[in-house]
Amino acid sequence: MKELVKAWVAESLRVKQDLLADEKTMDKIAAVAQLLVRCYRAGGKTLWAGNGGSAADAQHMAAELVNKFRMDREGLPAVALTANTSVVTAVGNDYGYDRLFVKQLEAFGRPGDVFIGISTSGNSADLLAVTPYCRERGIVTVALTGAAPCGMDAYDHVIKVPSTDTPRIQECQTLIGHILCGLVEQELFA
Repeated sequence: MKELVKAWVAESLRVKQDLLADEKTMDKIAAVAQLLVRCYRAGGKTLWAGNGGSAADAQHMAAELVNKFRMDREGLPAVALTANTSVVTAVGNDYGYDRLFVKQLEAFGRPGDVFIGISTSGNSADLLAVTPYCRERGIVTVALTGAAPCGMDAYDHVIKVPSTDTPRIQECQTLIGHILCGLVEQELFA
């Protein structure tokens, strides 16, 4: 088992090194952080979403912004559209799960807000359905996906992890989310 542990740690490191070596992706992460700063300075909010483990990641990143990341500060408006089980099951029951995030964007989204979809495959129907809705209403879309071409490539900003292995993608998506939260906090409150 120890050799398997070492192999998995090594693979995680390799994917992160590949991510670090990709200058275009580094530029995209910095650009999205700047986008989030502009959104918050204009009085907007971030709306986070995903399915399964990505739903948990959405909740995690929203919490980092609402509460704090590294410094004591005023909370930032961030909503995880995955957190309210009554809303999730009501929308799923009444409209179908592909409408899950669109229905919540109708309630919470405003022009200038940023919707951040997290997915390892980038092909979940509920995350794809938001694209036309957000475009029509001036909500900027950001995708965090794996390396494979996917439907979320139609988002306004796409950050791809250089892997097709779900655990490695999720590990890097958490890293990217932490970087975004840290840069936003640093820029707005340092």
